[in-house]
Amino acid sequence: MHKTKATRRNFLKSAVQAGAVLAVPTIIPATVLGRDGAVPPSERIVTGAIGIRGRGMGDLRWIMGNPDVQFVAICDLQKKQQLAVKQYVDTQYGNQDCAMYPEINAFLAERTDIDAVLIATGDRWHALASILAMRAGKDVFTEKPSSMTIAEGRAVVETAARYARVYQTGTQRLSEPNHVFAIEMARTGRLGKIHTAYAHIAPWDAAEMRHDWLPAAPEPPKDEVDWDAWLGPCPWRPFNPGYVSGGWRGHYDFHTSCIGEWGAHTFAQAQAGLDCGESSPVEYEYVANETGDGMVTHFASGVKMILSRGNQYWRGSCGERFDGTEGWAAAADGYSKPDVSSPALLGEFKKIVGDYVARTGRSLDHMRNFLDCVKTREQPSCNVNYHYKVDLALTLANLAYKLGRSVRFDPQTEKIVGDEEAAKRARPVYRDPWKFPAEYLQG
Repeated sequence: MHKTKATRRNFLKSAVQAGAVLAVPTIIPATVLGRDGAVPPSERIVTGAIGIRGRGMGDLRWIMGNPDVQFVAICDLQKKQQLAVKQYVDTQYGNQDCAMYPEINAFLAERTDIDAVLIATGDRWHALASILAMRAGKDVFTEKPSSMTIAEGRAVVETAARYARVYQTGTQRLSEPNHVFAIEMARTGRLGKIHTAYAHIAPWDAAEMRHDWLPAAPEPPKDEVDWDAWLGPCPWRPFNPGYVSGGWRGHYDFHTSCIGEWGAHTFAQAQAGLDCGESSPVEYEYVANETGDGMVTHFASGVKMILSRGNQYWRGSCGERFDGTEGWAAAADGYSKPDVSSPALLGEFKKIVGDYVARTGRSLDHMRNFLDCVKTREQPSCNVNYHYKVDLALTLANLAYKLGRSVRFDPQTEKIVGDEEAAKRARPVYRDPWKFPAEYLQG
């Protein structure tokens, strides 16, 4: 934990000692001492959030449901979102203490008491907000995808290492028992030698994203929506209210397409079962359709991961499936136990999930896993290095669609192989002043 926690602890200790010396009768609330099930301030994880709306509100409710969390501040470019979060937090705590900030740098600089932040902005801000937060000494729980380009992902990884930060991407299915079971069935060899994995991609939008602009509209006052900051590192375009209300999805500069929308989850699930978290596919076969359905990606081992838009391999959404020489297993949202090639494979469900918990020491609650790691400084289930490899695959699959041809990649050098145009287009271009350090943007 940060020095701020030690300072709070020492302050409380000193206060009690001073009271004893002065012999002044003092009533110390039970919550301060940690009685009656309350968590004492010295053990609380002080949190804030950046960019909370929609899914972010779900994350906020999730983290505040943990008794050792104290949520203190919201940073958001939209005034109405600041107020919405403050109202929710203050109602939960029965006070008016939640602070509001419109600008990220001031928020991070002023709130030295904050240990960890939630980040649930649009895709374009995930990497930069994470980097700024980690440089300010905060641990990070960010919504997926954690980056939009290879250089962004590498910058996040290097920042986490440089500042010794705990980082978790919100791919919560990695911590849910039905997915854990399917993943462990594949990883431990119970399905035989795995030759093919399938990853669900979102059945809306397209792999080919829009390059046009929404019609220009009058720009609102900066204190209502800071449009320039909303765009952040992305190329400038005129304001349209559709963007800030969620209509940024499907646009090239802002989104990772239908592939990234669910693939940020399902690639992570598939790659966990293939036990290849430290690698990425080496080839991405372009498929001549608008949806990404049927794209085949190849690992150096010869194993294939196939992108699927439909439900032929699972029931529900965000599914993954593993095909091995001795059977198959598939999991998705909406049911508690996976589909398997033989009912007998489910006989060890509790044991396999229990073995996973015993081996990793991780909670089956993804947010709790993050909070535990904030305290222990261990690596969470979707840590910065792991999801970087997932984001590499998302980036390269999308790049194949941008180019209309297959792409090859060397995971060792992290370079695109034999395609100068692809390598050039993989390098991001950012606007001032929202730029990553120059060394991150070379390739």
